[in-house]
Amino acid sequence: MTGTAYVKKIRSGEARLWPSRRPALTRLDIELTERCNNDCVHCSVNRPAGDRESREREWGAESWKKLLDEAAALGCLVVRLTGGEPLLRDDFEEIYIHARRLGLRVMIFTNATLVTEEHVRFFKKFPPRDIEVTVYGVTKETYERVTRTPGSYDAFRRGLDRLLQSGARVRLKAMALRSNKHEIAAIGEFCRARTKDYYRFDPHLHLRFDRDEVRNSLILAERLTSKEVARLERSDPERFSALTAVCDELIAPAAEASDCRHIFRCGVGQRSFVIGPEGLLRPCLSLHHPDFLYDLKKGSLAGAWTRFVPEVLKRETNRREYLEKCGACPVVNLCLWCPAHAYLETGELDLPVEAFCRIAHARAEGLNNG
Repeated sequence: MTGTAYVKKIRSGEARLWPSRRPALTRLDIELTERCNNDCVHCSVNRPAGDRESREREWGAESWKKLLDEAAALGCLVVRLTGGEPLLRDDFEEIYIHARRLGLRVMIFTNATLVTEEHVRFFKKFPPRDIEVTVYGVTKETYERVTRTPGSYDAFRRGLDRLLQSGARVRLKAMALRSNKHEIAAIGEFCRARTKDYYRFDPHLHLRFDRDEVRNSLILAERLTSKEVARLERSDPERFSALTAVCDELIAPAAEASDCRHIFRCGVGQRSFVIGPEGLLRPCLSLHHPDFLYDLKKGSLAGAWTRFVPEVLKRETNRREYLEKCGACPVVNLCLWCPAHAYLETGELDLPVEAFCRIAHARAEGLNNG
């Protein structure tokens, strides 16, 4: 499906008219752990590296290997291993090599601080599809202001250099925070100088999946304003030119406003889903509503894929605030709103989020004036 066709389907609600037969499962995201050796101020999930309770809840290697067998049987092609920090797992290589032996292409999300020469030798022998690393700053002061972990910047640079020198396909990205806003341009230069084919930054900071109020206050303090987000995106020529190229498709005429009552208007759950450290499946990384969790200890991956996910994603709403605001908004495709984000922000799946509205309109203004 082309980008143009897909945007039109989002507007019309057609993306939620499920076919009689499910499309093939193509990718599986596996969160091996919530634990991390960093303590990033903006993180929505991290637990301390030595958190015993979190470790005890994590599935063991045998459970993950059985799940990977099921995924491969369903036609899965790609698996993404993430966390927390997946390299904290002592059995990481065991799980990784099992996926490779099944013919799956493996992607890894890591902060790179734990990458050793042993990891490099392992990845040379069994190459991943790619390794994605987040860059929080290009100076020690900024990087460690974000990670709140002394020594993390030097460890990150060592680990990243090892990966780059090994010839692995490394992808670099950034989070746009108040703590590193002054370095975002420099971060972009740093990343593009090291990975010629890929770089992105994300201005959206999720609230905590565990709804921790203290941590949420820190995340909110790190968020940029709508004008800052729009200005930052406009200042990055590559990102802004990509938005400008599809401007006519992202901003809909008022006549095209949809009366569709489905709350899921994206591609969530159509070709992939996520499994958390305890074996709880959900349609996307951000969606933690209890109605959308499937316990794989009590059911099969095939059952989740063919019955559970299609059924829950048919969810509709009659909430007037949503239907009259988000459901009919001409710039909804420039918005951060989705049911997962709405739930984290408001505790409801179908409430508008004013902060997201401001970002959408700021982006639209920038595109219209571009």
